[in-house]
Amino acid sequence: MSCLPPGQQLVSGNKWPLVGERQSGPRPPIWKLEVQGLVDRPTCLTLNDLQSLPQTRRSIDIHCVTRWSKLGVEFLGVSLRDLMAEIGVSSKAKYVSFAACSDRKHSSSLELSTALELETLLAWQVDGQPLPDEHGGPLRNIVPNRYFYKSVKWLCGVEFLLEDKLGYWEADAGYHNLADPWQEQRYIAANIDKRTAKQMLETRDLRSRDLRGFQGDGVDLSGLLGCRAILRDASFRRAQLSNADFSQANLSNAHFENANLLNASFVEADVEGANFCGAEMRGCDFRGASLFGASFVVENWQDLPESEWHAARVEAVHLTPQQVDSLTTHQAAYWRRFCHITEPM
Repeated sequence: MSCLPPGQQLVSGNKWPLVGERQSGPRPPIWKLEVQGLVDRPTCLTLNDLQSLPQTRRSIDIHCVTRWSKLGVEFLGVSLRDLMAEIGVSSKAKYVSFAACSDRKHSSSLELSTALELETLLAWQVDGQPLPDEHGGPLRNIVPNRYFYKSVKWLCGVEFLLEDKLGYWEADAGYHNLADPWQEQRYIAANIDKRTAKQMLETRDLRSRDLRGFQGDGVDLSGLLGCRAILRDASFRRAQLSNADFSQANLSNAHFENANLLNASFVEADVEGANFCGAEMRGCDFRGASLFGASFVVENWQDLPESEWHAARVEAVHLTPQQVDSLTTHQAAYWRRFCHITEPM
């Protein structure tokens, strides 16, 4: 089996892209983990308390929902199983919820049997160093073989539950609750009736709408107004989107394969994990856009004849060095060889 789940690409070199919030919420003077719910002894544990428990070191592959992966990352922490043995958990507990010390109060949950089967870890160290603050330090739960939004930064709470409690990413952001990267369980589409969808296609106005999984394949949407729309996992394959305005939109994992995007605007948009292979992109504006995991050419293009590259046409498209560096190794190599790299204005 390949080390990479379907639709994933390796990040360049030793990079670990920053995704989501960059810093925690207000921190207590001493970091504590509150453990509650269906337990024998609800308690608060300091980092020292956790580090006094049996320690586990594991090499884990990170798979982000925005289509980048980082392999063989070594984490050190205490296993969820050993934490449960320390505090005592009721046999009635069927789910476990992890909560972050963050302004958005991020959280996520797993079926308890799944969390144990995957050998979930509560980690304070990565690759021999304390877990950096921007990546969730001082404590983060690490769930192998699940998209990384299940691994909550700045872990401050663990709750054992009889029934599931959807977290921020699942309940508010539309992420799939199971998050299996091998099944590409990325998002759950927002509910939208066919009449409303037809009306929006006719008016070409998607501004500020929540339209996860929106289907616009092969449709003439020239001049589309999509600014500030939530279009995660939307599909615009072969669509006519010349002069479309996607500024400040969330287009993570969107599909634009073979679309006409002539002079489209993606200013300050989130296009992490979006696929632009084969698209007409001349004149597109990506100023301030986030491009982690985006694709403009097939990943192994350097090993193929040019007729099989499925490369986007990117004349007069400019990316900054920072944007190019955020791409995977093969995508960055394509830009450096054929395309425009400019310093930001």
